[in-house]
Amino acid sequence: MSEAQDMQPLNLDVPDHLEYTQDHVWVDTSGDLAVIGITEYAAEQLGELVYVDLPEPGTQIEAGDEVFELESSKAVEPLIAPVSGTIRYVNQAVSDDPSVVNGDPYGEGWLLKVELDDDEPDLLSAAEYLKAVR
Repeated sequence: MSEAQDMQPLNLDVPDHLEYTQDHVWVDTSGDLAVIGITEYAAEQLGELVYVDLPEPGTQIEAGDEVFELESSKAVEPLIAPVSGTIRYVNQAVSDDPSVVNGDPYGEGWLLKVELDDDEPDLLSAAEYLKAVR
């Protein structure tokens, strides 16, 4: 069992292979494009998502900027860009049915695929993220 799994509060799923932000966004930088989504913790806190207004492919984003909003019956929360780069793909399935994010935040519920700028993103490991949500 990994260190991150040992520390999981309330059986929270925080995959070790991903990186995270304090704003509850995950990033997978293992491929040619960085895949971005919200964490299981964020999905639980928001409740059932009812609307996600994804940006257009080709949009340039800067780490720390608001990219779009996620709307649930409880709240409207901004997605803060964890990285800088150019959006190449958006998950149309999430636009069509935002509840996909609640059901599978680390899989089918991904939000954006971004071609990264050369800058190394400043992200948290799974263990560091778990400490932040405690």
